[in-house]
Amino acid sequence: MVPLSRLLFAMALLHATAAAAASGGGRRQKRYDRVFSFGDSLTDTGNVLHISHSGEGPPAGRPPYGETFFRRPTGRASDGRLVVDFIGEHAKHSRVSTLLACHRTIHLVVIVTLVLVGPAVEALGVPHPTPYLAGKTAADFSRGVNFAVGGATALDVQFFQSRELKPFVPISLDNQTSWFNNVLELLGSVEEQRKIMSTSLFLVGEIGVNDYFIAALGRNRTAGDVKTFVPRVLAAVRSVITDVIAAGASTVVVPGMIPLGCEPQLLAQYNGSVGAGGYDPVTGCITRLNDLAELHNRELRRMLSGLRRAHPGTAIVYADLYRAVTNLVVSPTKYGFRSRPLAACCGGGGGAYNFDDEAFCGAAGTAACGDPSEYVSWDGVHFTEAANRRIACAVLKGLTAPTLSISLATTEAWRRTIGCV
Repeated sequence: MVPLSRLLFAMALLHATAAAAASGGGRRQKRYDRVFSFGDSLTDTGNVLHISHSGEGPPAGRPPYGETFFRRPTGRASDGRLVVDFIGEHAKHSRVSTLLACHRTIHLVVIVTLVLVGPAVEALGVPHPTPYLAGKTAADFSRGVNFAVGGATALDVQFFQSRELKPFVPISLDNQTSWFNNVLELLGSVEEQRKIMSTSLFLVGEIGVNDYFIAALGRNRTAGDVKTFVPRVLAAVRSVITDVIAAGASTVVVPGMIPLGCEPQLLAQYNGSVGAGGYDPVTGCITRLNDLAELHNRELRRMLSGLRRAHPGTAIVYADLYRAVTNLVVSPTKYGFRSRPLAACCGGGGGAYNFDDEAFCGAAGTAACGDPSEYVSWDGVHFTEAANRRIACAVLKGLTAPTLSISLATTEAWRRTIGCV
């Protein structure tokens, strides 16, 4: 146990180091005290467990989900942590990492402080954001909130019903925005709310995968039909971004669409009958579905450019999930994965993609692979913890945007924290 005198000395060193950093040891770095996130199952850390389901409930609430890190199902659609969890790890260490980017002398002081204080430095961080449906009070939400729900869509239920389509769950970005407004009301005066928002990192997305899944798998839907969803999906995303900026958000990260044509679920569903364009010879993914994802991302980047012009005081950052995932598919062994990046780790489908809707991961008769860290896809729809780590590494690398005032050294320190380098 660290003696009190040494602990007090170490804390004094840390305080002095922080003062030196702020007064000229290095340029001021952006700090985040909490994370607010919106999205679907790629981001949901437990909300899906609190909505009504028929039968045995959502797969993410049953083993083997969560087996790698949490050792139990938590509602996360993976064997372990999600991208938002790894980003949260960055937020935990951002204050210390900021100091590590300063002068070499300060560097040494911080290292000594870390050795002396140990767990006390961890107390400077923030916990994982609370799933909205698992909280009730201002205290529950004071350190961040996750509004994402597995199966959620950008567009509302009425939109799909008007097209004779059925969403997976009756939750959309409209619902998540209402929840965000509910949380704001709990966090005190408008001045207090804006202070909290300005020191928070907002993740708006990934969202839209389910909208396109529903459309792509719907009856008599052509590629042209599905593409008509893109402007509507992006309008819903834009609405959330403008709402959080109006509430005081200073940093908003907006992840783009993943390569839909590389999803084992869709690859197995189409089973060779993909029509014009076929499969990409490099990735083995369905060309027209990836074209849809790339269209979404082009239009999203264009929309974000407009928002930056409209809100010059807010850092609005695009996170390229498409490239991050495609890199894993094209060069799996480079990132530590086996050479079958389009096959699911968990399920009972067998074949090239190990996916079958009737034998989805967690159902009776299915099993997970021996080592999920060798796989990119966990269950044919979602990623393994190992893949999520690599995706988070790519997102953090992209946070070196000039508008964030974050140095390359600081970003690399964050990435080292979660095992990127």
